Amino acid sequence: MAGKILNYYADGNTSSGFYSFHQSNIVGLDRLFILKGAPGTGKSTLIKKVGLEWLSRGFDIEFMHCSVDNDSVSGVIIPKLKCGIVDGTEPHVIEPKAPGAIEEYVNLGVAWDSKRLIKNKDEIIKIGTQKQEMFQSAYDSFNKAIKIHDEWEKIYIANMDFSKANKLAEELGEIFFADKRLDKKASVRHRFMGAATPAGPVDFINNLTTDVNKRYFLKGRPGSGKSTLLEKLASKAENNGFDVEIYHCGLDSNSLDMVIVREQGIAIFDSTAPHEYFPERENDEIVDIYKRAITPGTDEKYALELQEIIQRYKLHILEGTSFLAKGKILNDELKKYYIEAMDFKIVDYMTDEINTQIAETIIY
Repeated sequence: MAGKILNYYADGNTSSGFYSFHQSNIVGLDRLFILKGAPGTGKSTLIKKVGLEWLSRGFDIEFMHCSVDNDSVSGVIIPKLKCGIVDGTEPHVIEPKAPGAIEEYVNLGVAWDSKRLIKNKDEIIKIGTQKQEMFQSAYDSFNKAIKIHDEWEKIYIANMDFSKANKLAEELGEIFFADKRLDKKASVRHRFMGAATPAGPVDFINNLTTDVNKRYFLKGRPGSGKSTLLEKLASKAENNGFDVEIYHCGLDSNSLDMVIVREQGIAIFDSTAPHEYFPERENDEIVDIYKRAITPGTDEKYALELQEIIQRYKLHILEGTSFLAKGKILNDELKKYYIEAMDFKIVDYMTDEINTQIAETIIY
């Protein structure tokens, strides 16, 4: 029987630039292969092949998806074997703890024909520079959007009853954990709930919560305290010894969008646009912070002001997405030069070698 796939983003195109949580998700691994190579050298294909191979052998796997390219993945983890593979090429930064003993660098550059690449050096440099400019423009646009989002939040913060919001957090904490504690140190994993991608916002909420018995859909407005509530619940889970998955906002890595505590069968997440979902299972439940803690009539009172703010916010989000799409096109152009210069038989050999080394961990 094949295993199960958990899909998530460990990196994101945020308002403060490219941000990675890869390091948080490779903690505790006994074997980690760090791939080095340019776009088009087969890193994503290698990662997918190895992941699907072990999936077919009955092992659960985790695919880390790439926020820069919707068709690519930047890592795979095989939790039971404590093994993983990650793309360690810039902008991904992976800090090895025990090179050779845990981490193994895999240089896909040995499979390319340098002479062919040298002939196209000027064009490769040009496209690479243009690509970076497009992504930086996207980050700048998202930064403008976040500043406008702050204006949006201020309206609801000014009309919020914080005592009621705190009471709601306490109620949920009691429902989730009561006096339950586990006598162990909690494992905490940081990820993104979704990502701003060249194809627009993408998330894997349904996949991530497939095996979760109870899902809480947080409804509210910007500034209504959703992230703060999630922080409190995540902290309580950790303090009580429960493993916790903390999912950050794709545009603001300092803000939380979802917390999953699988040992309690609980997921609670921000269920407003651009990741708006509604209950569809028997145990799904809505938690409406607007109704619980915001002054009634706030939406109506500030309707015109909110409309103008939302329009400006959406404009910069669309602008940023457009820049990501242009960056993706340039990245695809860059890939062509490397694809033409690669001997993928060597990459296939590397893939087989990694599978062999992973299999050896079972023997040991």
